[in-house]
Amino acid sequence: MNNMPTDKPQLTTLVDLFKTGTKQEYAKGEFIIRPGGTLPGVYYIEHGLVKAYDITKYGEENLLIIRHDGEILGLTWAVAGREREIIYTTLAPSTLWLLPRDKFLDALHEHPEASVQVVSILADMFRLHGERIMTLEYRTVRERLASFLLGMAERFGEKTADGIKIDVPLRHQDIASSISATRETTSRTLSEFERKNIVMSEQSRITLCDVAALQDFLE
Repeated sequence: MNNMPTDKPQLTTLVDLFKTGTKQEYAKGEFIIRPGGTLPGVYYIEHGLVKAYDITKYGEENLLIIRHDGEILGLTWAVAGREREIIYTTLAPSTLWLLPRDKFLDALHEHPEASVQVVSILADMFRLHGERIMTLEYRTVRERLASFLLGMAERFGEKTADGIKIDVPLRHQDIASSISATRETTSRTLSEFERKNIVMSEQSRITLCDVAALQDFLE
């Protein structure tokens, strides 16, 4: 009888799968997918920030979401096969790994343990989209802005002496498109929050100085 211990199989992670693909480095402000471009495959963000947006019929940018480390670009397209024209640009120096769609799907079939991680990422993506829909259900711009800022602080917040800093650059137009408001109204409401010391803004970085006050708008 052989009582020798056997090695357990090494679990394959998403990082392992994507590192069989092509490593791509981007400087801040570079296009990953240009306007009118199509996805060449599925991207894994090893490090960095990526802004996903489209262009409205009025020629304005409409922010969809900002992706960070450990998230995937093109996942719903890879799984469902439906492609939407989305533009991707970097908000910081970023390192991504690219896998062709067919190789990505084949790899998931061969490594079901990695599929569990994909399901987790998909669930989180749907949660974020659900929260955005809930934000748009608020009646006033003040409420929608408060909800947006709290959500961004949950994803990108860093504690500082002044409060919780949202450590991603946010233009007023990006915020306005996310909360379905005009840029002018959004800027005016942000200024109101700043006068009341609820938030502070410096170089496109917003710090939440009074989280409780923002939460009060939603109650």
